[in-house]
Amino acid sequence: MNIFNKVTLQGMKKSRTRTIVTVIGVVLSAAMITAVVTFGVSLLNYLANGAAQKYGGWHVEFLDVDSSFAQERTLDNGVANTTTFENIGYAKLDGGKNPNKPYLFIAGFSEEAFDTLPITLISGRLPKNSGEILVSMSVEANGGVKFPVGDTLSLAVGSRMEGNKNLGQHDPYISGKETLMPKSKRTYRVVGICQRPGFEEYSAPGYTLITKADAQDKADSLSLFVTLKNPRGVHDYASSTAVSHSYVFNDNVLRFMGLSEDNVFNMFLYSVGGILVALIMIGSIFLIYNAFNMSLNERTHQFGILSSVGATAGQLRNSVLFEGLCIGAVGIPIGVIVGIGSIRLVISVVAKNFGNVMYSNVPLTLTVSIPVIVVAAAVSMVTILISAYIPARKAASTPVMESIRQTNEVKIDSKAVKTSKLAQRIYGLEGTLALKNFKRNKKRYRSIVLSLVLSVVLFISTSAFVTDLKQASERVVVFTTYDIGLDTQDMDDSKMLQLYDKLKTADGVYESSYQALMKYSCAVKASDLSDYCWKYLGSHTLDETVNLPMDIQFLDDSAYLNIIKGLGLPAEEYTGQNAKMIAVAKMPSHMKANRQHEVDEFIDMFKSSSMNFTIAPETNGKPKMEQGQNVSIKFVNTVPPDTLPILENSESNNPFVFNVMVPYSLKEKFETPDAHVAIKGLTFRSKNPTQSAAKMEAMIKGAGITSKYTLYNMHKMLDDSRNYIFIINVFAYTFIIMISLIAVANVFNTISTNIKLRRRELAMLRSVGMSDRDFQKMMNFECAFYGMRALLFGLPIAAISSWLIYKGMVAGGSDNIDFVFPWSSMAISVFSVFLVVFITMLHAIKKIKRENIIDALRDDMT
Repeated sequence: MNIFNKVTLQGMKKSRTRTIVTVIGVVLSAAMITAVVTFGVSLLNYLANGAAQKYGGWHVEFLDVDSSFAQERTLDNGVANTTTFENIGYAKLDGGKNPNKPYLFIAGFSEEAFDTLPITLISGRLPKNSGEILVSMSVEANGGVKFPVGDTLSLAVGSRMEGNKNLGQHDPYISGKETLMPKSKRTYRVVGICQRPGFEEYSAPGYTLITKADAQDKADSLSLFVTLKNPRGVHDYASSTAVSHSYVFNDNVLRFMGLSEDNVFNMFLYSVGGILVALIMIGSIFLIYNAFNMSLNERTHQFGILSSVGATAGQLRNSVLFEGLCIGAVGIPIGVIVGIGSIRLVISVVAKNFGNVMYSNVPLTLTVSIPVIVVAAAVSMVTILISAYIPARKAASTPVMESIRQTNEVKIDSKAVKTSKLAQRIYGLEGTLALKNFKRNKKRYRSIVLSLVLSVVLFISTSAFVTDLKQASERVVVFTTYDIGLDTQDMDDSKMLQLYDKLKTADGVYESSYQALMKYSCAVKASDLSDYCWKYLGSHTLDETVNLPMDIQFLDDSAYLNIIKGLGLPAEEYTGQNAKMIAVAKMPSHMKANRQHEVDEFIDMFKSSSMNFTIAPETNGKPKMEQGQNVSIKFVNTVPPDTLPILENSESNNPFVFNVMVPYSLKEKFETPDAHVAIKGLTFRSKNPTQSAAKMEAMIKGAGITSKYTLYNMHKMLDDSRNYIFIINVFAYTFIIMISLIAVANVFNTISTNIKLRRRELAMLRSVGMSDRDFQKMMNFECAFYGMRALLFGLPIAAISSWLIYKGMVAGGSDNIDFVFPWSSMAISVFSVFLVVFITMLHAIKKIKRENIIDALRDDMT
């Protein structure tokens, strides 16, 4: 070890407090970087496993291969396993609405394929033989053609040909250039509806229908799915193996390994990680830079003497870098261990919540990647070396005489530290001295103030973000008046009501009802509208007739009767074939009014409380007034029962609520050739919604329902929202606490070292008669100046940041939340800033007070 490194070690031992605090800062920095990258790897591994469960764990698919090619791939060294299904052929889709998907593609699955390639059933069951078939829901949703369970399909199945070229699912439809060559006629019975299979490309020309492969009639065209032992070589493997065959990557899984060709996702992935690491590095560089800067201020005289006896700038610079390496050698391993331990603890806390909102059957576990840990350690070391190099370069370039005399430490004229007489009168001698010292050492104190500002802004912004999320979650709770809902469009009323009688007996259900909804239009004179509504809807003359869209909500007769009784209306006038109807016709006084908690913020749409209207059904948004009928409607102040979720989206375009409530027994009266039920279904309230929903799902499958339906567990959706907030809370506050610890360590290190550098100055003040009380008063003023300067910048920036976060959430769809000024988090920040500064100053001056004044005056800081 050379003499410079020995001197460096002696200096570190002499300033143990500063060295220990610097090591703690390095530990925190390394811990945060390790925690961020380790959690990122663990989360991506979790998402990859979840995607594999949903879409299949294969990595590459080879299309239209023969059995010999498939057999060869099973023998490849890098292959973990393979799966195939038969490409039986294509059939024309009659009546299809998508010009790019004119075909049905028939796939023959083996038992192994059903086990390996996930199929999500919507209704019905899987095919058990080659005469049964499973239809993709995208045939109806995207193609506009419906094949209900129980239907029989007679298909002319063949091949797509472009000249002599055989086309497959990887080849998009070529209009006018390809032909379908039928080879055989096949008949299938539809036994189930499933979601679009994950292996079907969006550009594929055929909707996938799945049947059971026939052992007696094997097709020689196969789709081969390969899972590799090391997926990182998937691109090279596919290109080298495919020869003339087409292949497709499983991007749903590969993107979470960073191996997909989705450049947007990859950019997002690396950008988020880069931003987090950059934030940590910035905070860490502040801390470690200040530590080395203060160390050099202590050793400036020493460097000057070494330079005078022949030490080169490079040797002095290497001396400081050696100090950085020593601190990194101690701090980084501890930081890596702390980071892994802390993220293990955090994952154990949030694992259950992740399962609830994402993949319930896939556990979120800690994944430690050695290469990633090495990268984290390298980033931490780079942070240290950058922090050490900047002040080292400055010290090495300082002239020898300036270093020995230390004349470059403070260069300032008297005008710059001049204080007004008013300030002297307000602060007194002690405060004036503190203010002058603050002014003459601005550069040294700027990093302290900046660290405090960073801490304040991060803490308040995070608190504001969490507050907005909680608001959004609470508003969702208000808009939901049932726990479980089932919606359908094509189920017969008789079957729906039979199903209703079964489902309401599920364990835990204590309240139930059924409903339907139709879209109608109402002819209204502009003069009948309230002034607010008239102005809002635009420039209509008072004698003009306006057509307003309205919803007719047909409610379970008993539920409707309960509403009538609750409003105190005579039941005999509002029941029967010619009864009056009730309606809610309101407009919000501002667009953030809330349905239940803020009913008083809604304004009536009409001047009268009861009116006669001509209403007509809507078709494609246009009223059919020739089918109109006259009705008498009384407007009431109540909250109508929530419609099913699918309708909430369509209602959101209307700036008002015009909802007519009618007993379900009158539904047939309003059904015309152009008036169809938009949606109908069942709603339930349960003591245990999760258990009840599972029981209902079993009941529906047992009842053999073939109509399309959706079962919503609204309680689970609300739980998911709360779980998201909990997860965000844990990570947000963990991140802010660790960043704040770095800031606190920075402030502690800088202030305590600064006080130590001023020991001769402070000893001089005490030697001329400054009492301990006045000395403490002066230091308290310095604390106040630190805190006030930090808060002067930090609080406005934090307020602006909170507002921007709020606007971002509103733009993202959470437009039902209000801006809450972060008073409480600001108060915590104010208290914390002064507390940290005061405690740090107290610790530093406690040592100064213990020192002998004469010894401090004689000390030349070497």
